[in-house]
Amino acid sequence: MKFLDQAKVFVQSGDGGDGCMSFRREKYIAMGGPDGGDGGRGGDVILECVEGLNTLIDYRYQQHFKAKRGVHGMGRDRTGAKGESKVLRLPRGTQVLADDQETVLADLTEVGQTVLLLHGGKGGLGNARFKSSTNRAPRRTEPGEPGEEMWIWLRLKLIADVGLVGLPNAGKSTFISAVSGAKPKIGAYPFTTLHPNLGMVRRMDGELVIADIPGLIEGANEGHGLGTRFLGHVERCGVLLHLIDGTDEDVVKNYLIVRHELEAYGLVLENKEEILALNKCDALSDKDIAEKKSALQKASGRVVQVISGVAGTGVDKIMNLLFDAVRAARIAEAEAEAHEDYAP
Repeated sequence: MKFLDQAKVFVQSGDGGDGCMSFRREKYIAMGGPDGGDGGRGGDVILECVEGLNTLIDYRYQQHFKAKRGVHGMGRDRTGAKGESKVLRLPRGTQVLADDQETVLADLTEVGQTVLLLHGGKGGLGNARFKSSTNRAPRRTEPGEPGEEMWIWLRLKLIADVGLVGLPNAGKSTFISAVSGAKPKIGAYPFTTLHPNLGMVRRMDGELVIADIPGLIEGANEGHGLGTRFLGHVERCGVLLHLIDGTDEDVVKNYLIVRHELEAYGLVLENKEEILALNKCDALSDKDIAEKKSALQKASGRVVQVISGVAGTGVDKIMNLLFDAVRAARIAEAEAEAHEDYAP
């Protein structure tokens, strides 16, 4: 299935049903009086976060969603039924933005979460509502109120345990295919990955989800290349695995480019736990590995792991580090939520 992380759709709630004008007409009952019922309320537009979806492809070929109109009022004081609501089923991690692409209307982060986006129009009043001591046979009704309508943007930000970051052609797709069952497109040229891929890694002591996300370029935080759409996916990953292409001449420059983009995007990314790895070591001599590892450690102040996604070198070790980091991040998140729940 093709991955789609952004879509623009038009949504409209249902109009209210019209009020009814009716008079009671039965044998032996003269001048029975008004008995027109009210119209039903229009259907709402509801957002629902569901399990089993990881793309917005369903909203690529259908962009208009309209709830049903309320049923008109009827005689014998019968109120019309409410119109059927329109439910937009969305994957976890979807943000719903207004047409300006800045105002956040909803953020769906938990399966089962529902948000009432647009209210249906109120039903109109039937003529029975207008009878009085001075007006025994009113011929007045009200039409139903129109529903609400708007254009919205759906933007999916992947929720994964580990996000792979690095410049194009750093070996991210090869790594995720080596450790999981994911089958991303792999090629010896930049921007092989144009859409994020998810891989599940299972062990005896647990599992984690890795997101292989399109590579960064310089200026991504300003929208260059795949820009902020890439950074938005990284935003919700618990731990970052930063891969550096060991075959490049200046590995320090490559590291600093990515770090600058993460820091420019904001504190959400800047302060995430990061594991740094020098990739493609199978194509390097021992001397080159030692020099580039030393230069990276000096520039980053971090321990640099040496791996090869193709040969499998160092993969088990780095997966152990990732599992430990993800476990620690989950514990910290649970403690933070518990603190918020019991805060005075």
